[in-house]
Amino acid sequence: MIKKIKKVCAFCASSDLSDNEFLEAAFRVGEILAENSIDLVYGGGAAGCMGRIADGSISKGGKVYGIIPKFMFDLEWGSDKITELKIVESLSERKEMMIEGTDATIVLPGGSGTLEELFEVITLKRLGLYLNPIILVNIRKFFDPCIELLERSIKERFMDERNRQMWDIVDSPNDVLQAIENSYAWSSNSREFATLRNK
Repeated sequence: MIKKIKKVCAFCASSDLSDNEFLEAAFRVGEILAENSIDLVYGGGAAGCMGRIADGSISKGGKVYGIIPKFMFDLEWGSDKITELKIVESLSERKEMMIEGTDATIVLPGGSGTLEELFEVITLKRLGLYLNPIILVNIRKFFDPCIELLERSIKERFMDERNRQMWDIVDSPNDVLQAIENSYAWSSNSREFATLRNK
């Protein structure tokens, strides 16, 4: 058991139509977290990778905490199987609460919402406002174009070379916990090179 990781945030999709490989990976991540007594905080949904990661954790006796905006709850998108479902007013409040008090953020493949969540947490880390590991689970090389774009931002000097250490990439759910353990120790001093300036 990895003892120092107690709770993680997971960003992932709500589509039931994605390839089964993505859904299976989400379920496996949930299983692994529960097997290591790690609580899951996620978007509260019952469908797609969101539903599957929650189901995976629940199947192994894990604790799952969902956070969902009221308009999504009103559309009956929330899961009724999890430990606790908290209803908030906005997507912004949801993201803030999802990462608060967690030891790492895991990002699975998804659409615009998942990508927006990924880039927000990267931005917060760049500014020294979020210091924990960010792990991309790169099933079917889904995140390759995203990483290529971030690398381009570094190459074109919109980001510092050191910003490359803000995230880690794994190809399998089985590598997630080790990636968290091995992640580069980030500091709030990173804000000193968040803006690139001529000296």
